[in-house]
Amino acid sequence: MRGVRVEDAAGLADTLARNRAFMAPVEPWRSEVFYTEAGQAARIEALLAERDGGRGASYVLVEAGSGAPVGMINLGGIALGPLRSCGVGYWVDRAWHGRGLATAAVEEVCRIARDEIGLHRVEAGTLVDNLASQRVLAKAGFERYGLAPRYLHINGAWRDHILFQRLLHDDPPP
Repeated sequence: MRGVRVEDAAGLADTLARNRAFMAPVEPWRSEVFYTEAGQAARIEALLAERDGGRGASYVLVEAGSGAPVGMINLGGIALGPLRSCGVGYWVDRAWHGRGLATAAVEEVCRIARDEIGLHRVEAGTLVDNLASQRVLAKAGFERYGLAPRYLHINGAWRDHILFQRLLHDDPPP
């Protein structure tokens, strides 16, 4: 896992295009441009701007030998002050499912959120029927705290999501 770079655009576009049908049931609709190198370059530039503004942190999951992208994980909506919280989102190439990669990435970004950004809490949401992602979050120490009806437009409909959180520490804000 390492910080995302504009140079990752081609590899991410290829991985996302190969996984498009696999991820369609759990992802929002994306334009055709999203699955191109140019679309990913624009997305990465936006993610880097979020990072530079202190509102996000994005990482690419890479294969150890080749360095090829096999997923991404993002901390978004970083709020400081008394809230000190953010959301986490992630995806992993279908070929890498079931190997613990997502769980390890979630655990690592929680460490970063706590130790490097100074956050108190990380939240996540999953579709009600996305049991695999719910297992990832449970293994990474998240607890379910609610249900958000018609939360995101996924696969042609507004879909309910189960909400999870992980409290990172109880220290007061700096």
